[in-house]
Amino acid sequence: MAYCRPFNLMRRVPARPRRETCLSFSSKDTIAAVRATQQPVKIRQRKRDRRPTRAGDLSWEDRLASVVTPLWRLTYDEQLEVKQKHQEKILEQLCDGGKITFPVLPILPSPVRDGYRNKSTFSVNRGVDGNPKTVGFYVGKGKDGNIVCVNGDHLPNMPEKHKQVAGRYQEFIRRSSLEPCLLLHDGGHWREVTVRTDAAGNTMAIVYFHPQGLSREEVAAHREDLAEFFASGPGSACELDSLYFQESAVTRCTREDSPYQLLFGHSHIYEQMLGFSFRISPDAFFQVNRSAAGVLYSAVRDLCVPDREDGSGTLLDVCCGTGAMGITSSPRVRRLVGVELVEQAVEDARHNAALNRLHKCRFVAGKAEAVLPGLVSQLGSEDGRLVAVVNPSRAGLHHRVIRALRSQPAIRSLVYVSCKPEGEAMRNFRELCCAADPARKLQGDAFSPSLAVPVDMFPHTEHCELVILFER
Repeated sequence: MAYCRPFNLMRRVPARPRRETCLSFSSKDTIAAVRATQQPVKIRQRKRDRRPTRAGDLSWEDRLASVVTPLWRLTYDEQLEVKQKHQEKILEQLCDGGKITFPVLPILPSPVRDGYRNKSTFSVNRGVDGNPKTVGFYVGKGKDGNIVCVNGDHLPNMPEKHKQVAGRYQEFIRRSSLEPCLLLHDGGHWREVTVRTDAAGNTMAIVYFHPQGLSREEVAAHREDLAEFFASGPGSACELDSLYFQESAVTRCTREDSPYQLLFGHSHIYEQMLGFSFRISPDAFFQVNRSAAGVLYSAVRDLCVPDREDGSGTLLDVCCGTGAMGITSSPRVRRLVGVELVEQAVEDARHNAALNRLHKCRFVAGKAEAVLPGLVSQLGSEDGRLVAVVNPSRAGLHHRVIRALRSQPAIRSLVYVSCKPEGEAMRNFRELCCAADPARKLQGDAFSPSLAVPVDMFPHTEHCELVILFER
């Protein structure tokens, strides 16, 4: 496994000659420093088999790898090149004439390339041998009726502990007298299992169960069987620190609909990143690649608050989740204000701020489009320097959020983090950058993209995060 030097936005290693651009942005000194040259870090790559990849020529394991980790046959340098070109192609859509007019940095690599996932969800369905109690990942599509569940032990992004828990769970459900729940309306009980691990190696497992027509006493008996299997039976080899059980009759079930039941162990595990600690509850969002998350959050911090000694102004974190992105930037600002829809995530964010002894953090629960208009006006009047960072889901930001951000003149810099910039996020980019449009209630000066930074959060896959600095 190869590692690269920790990322510092002020000293970035260019992978190839940069395009020259006339810059009139306030970040031009930062960009100039970013372009400072160093010798690129050489990464040893193992050669991969490049045989034909037609489905009929592949084993089930290779078919699964091509679905879950489609770039697995490429060296890591080749993967980064594919992702860089894809992100630049997307960014061309943001520029008139299809030519990028702002710097795009070389993609920042993940320090860890194999076994990096700290959260994995394993499904239950019919395996290659027809056994319906197979735990793994899907090949095929439900609408085509050709789903096969394939063991994921060979996947390069999967850590050993996750594979071990999945294997033991398969052993348990095959011993159980209950059938698996392959389709919610077709009966059966045992559903998927989620495994979460932290940097210290602590492991949490969450088993999902469809009660169907079982009585409370019958559900309790099978729940106890599960707990005994992992506490003192064959599953004890996994050394779980937490085992949760959730009864769910729908595909996605919130803790409000059905609470997570702690069968044994600790209620939480704790993640460490950039000198901060974060509490991980069963359904808490946290980046699945902790090492690359440190790279991502460092980049966001350096773009939002490049002056480490200033300590003034307010950072507005929209779609803040459990607060990790804002908290890691908070030492450089006077205060942090986060907005998040999911109340449990806000509770976790408040706990994380207290855990790190940060008393200048405030987290607000509610829809960003409802909370932000009044909040932005308040913050703008209280503090002349206001920087925003937004990290929405793939659905992007609501148009009312864009309106609120544009209409507040105190916001001169905005950092947008997107896991799917070619989707709804592109609509957001254009609304931030277009001329004022009273008909669409888009007021205030337009933003301009001044720097883009791709970050590889998901080695062996086609996905990465894109960070864009907008200024006005």
